[in-house]
Amino acid sequence: MKIAFLGPEASFTQLAAIQLFPEDELVPQPNILDCFEAVSKGVVEKAVVPLENSIEGTVSMTLDYLYKTKGIKILAEAVMPIAHHFMMHHDSDSESVEKIYSHPQALAQSFHFLDEHFKEVPKQDFSSTAAAAKYVSENPDRNLAAVANQFAANLYGLRVIHHNIHDFEQNHTRFIIISKASESYENQNLKVLGEKSGLLVTLPEDHAGGLHQVLSVFAWRKMNLSKIESRTLKTGLGNYFFFINVVGEWGSALHHNALEELRALDAETYFLGNYKEFGLES
Repeated sequence: MKIAFLGPEASFTQLAAIQLFPEDELVPQPNILDCFEAVSKGVVEKAVVPLENSIEGTVSMTLDYLYKTKGIKILAEAVMPIAHHFMMHHDSDSESVEKIYSHPQALAQSFHFLDEHFKEVPKQDFSSTAAAAKYVSENPDRNLAAVANQFAANLYGLRVIHHNIHDFEQNHTRFIIISKASESYENQNLKVLGEKSGLLVTLPEDHAGGLHQVLSVFAWRKMNLSKIESRTLKTGLGNYFFFINVVGEWGSALHHNALEELRALDAETYFLGNYKEFGLES
C-alpha cells in the first residue's frame, strides 16, 4: 500500500508515517496540497499530514484542504513530541556560524535559544527542517547550520552541536491520516489516547446567533467538544466554515439526530469520521 506524507525525507511527518505504516511504501510529497491530491486522484491509498502544533497552533492549509477536497475522511490522529536540534556539517566551525536554516515554525519554536546564542546570525526560512539539513550537508565549504530533528542529522551526516533547543518541553504535533475510504485504522503497537469525531460545518449566512445555534445542538445533548476552529471561506468577510471535534464514540441515535438538527438549521455539515488518537515516539 502506498502512503503519501509531507516530505522531504527525514521530515517530522515521515517520522510519524513510519510509526503509523511501518510495512507500507511511503511516498514523499512537496506540500500539503499534493498529499490531498494524491489521495483524491487515487495515486496513494492514504496520506499523513500535520494538523496542529501545541506551540504554533493549527496548520491552516490542512483545514482548508479538508474542506475543499471532496470525499476525504480522517481515519486516525497521532500525537508526537517534537525535538529540535542545532546541527552543522562535520567540517564546519561551530564558533563562526554564517547562517541558520530551518522551517519558520522550527525557528519560531527555538526563538529564545537562537536569540541568546546566535542573535546576530541571519536566519533563513526553508520549506522544511529536513530540506534545511539537506542544504547544509550539500554546502560543507560554508559554516551553515540547520535546526532539524535527529533523523535528519543521521540521514544527511550532520553533527548535532546543541540538543533540544526548542523553547518549550511540551512541544507536540498532531497528525492525521486521510483517505477516501471510510475504514477504521488500528495499530496494536501504538498507545490509544482517546477517540473523537470530526465535523465540518458551514453556516448558511452570517447572522446574529448563528454560531450559538450550532453549538447548542451539541450542548443540550451534553456532547463534549474538544476543538472548534473557524476558517474563512475566502468568499468575503464574515464567511466561515468550522472544524469541530466531538469527544468519544459516535453512532447512537443522539449523534445522528445532532447531524439532522444541524441540517435543519441550513448548516452545511460534512462528517469526517469517528477515529482514534494514538501516541507516537519522537
